[in-house]
Amino acid sequence: MPDAITALFEDNSELLPQLMQALTIASAAIVLALVVHWLVFRGLRRLAKVSDSKADDIVLRRLARPTRYALLALAVVLAARELPMLEAVWQKVAGFVMPALVGWVVIAILNALVETMALSADVSVADNLEARRKRTKLAMFNRLATFVVVFVTVGLMLLSIPGVRDVGLTLVASAGLAGLAVGAAAQPALRSLIAGVQMAATEPINIDDVVIIEGEWGWIEDIRTTYVVVKIWDERRLIVPTTKFLEAPFQNWTKTTAQLLGTVFLYLDPTAKVGPIREEFERQVKANARWDGRVQVVQVTETTRDAKEVRLLMSAKDSPTLFDLRCDIREGITDWITENCPEAFAKTRVLAQADEGMREALLARP
Repeated sequence: MPDAITALFEDNSELLPQLMQALTIASAAIVLALVVHWLVFRGLRRLAKVSDSKADDIVLRRLARPTRYALLALAVVLAARELPMLEAVWQKVAGFVMPALVGWVVIAILNALVETMALSADVSVADNLEARRKRTKLAMFNRLATFVVVFVTVGLMLLSIPGVRDVGLTLVASAGLAGLAVGAAAQPALRSLIAGVQMAATEPINIDDVVIIEGEWGWIEDIRTTYVVVKIWDERRLIVPTTKFLEAPFQNWTKTTAQLLGTVFLYLDPTAKVGPIREEFERQVKANARWDGRVQVVQVTETTRDAKEVRLLMSAKDSPTLFDLRCDIREGITDWITENCPEAFAKTRVLAQADEGMREALLARP
């Protein structure tokens, strides 16, 4: 027993100095890397403040964290070259750390590139169709590219594990039914991924498009690789699979332009004069700031025995403005008819005549 304890202390007496030396050199390398990173990015931030472009700030913000950790890994690699103990430890974790850091840096560069390119696509202007198209393509490209980078990174990290690598080679060698089963299980995910690529290529929808889908009216708020977020007019969110926009019909009110036509229907008595109502409609729509000056039409679109249908057609720059314009005109015209010619509203004459005939028939009975 004493001999074993003595041997243990003798072994540790040689290991402990090496361990302390490795920790000291690694700590010094890490501190030096942090100082270098801080100095470099401090200088870059000062240069970015002088520049009028926002792209510099975006790139620095996206790359600050991943480059910091990448520089730390580089410092450890350089220190490990001088210390066999540290090099042995690094060799065991390098298969995980290096792919993760490279993938992180690539994703940060990708996000910075997409965000800077999106600066030139201003969706706050009135005619923002091209800007919305550009932002949609950038968003889809960013998500697809991020998916590929993450997939490759995870694959490289798993291949660094000998057991997993051997299992992977065995599965590849004996694919057969196992490959078919995996393919069948992954079919929905692959289908959604392919649908995302089709969405980016064919552009059935773009960011901020106004659509009607599943009986709901709203805006395209976000487009993912597997689903689309539709912001409903009452602040709800409708999550729709990407394939829905490729396989089922839906209405896109802003596919080519945001300008729309809207209607208000009036049901008037057959004897009502349309001319005064037309004049009042033209006066009200011209006085309304929501009208874009393109279309103002009054037409009798249908007649029945008891009423005639009058359509008030108007235009606006986009769907929310058009909805408010229709509400304004509907309220204004009905109020004007009530005050000036209330007899113009449709009446149920058939029911009144039927009641009179029934009363006379009852009185004629013995």
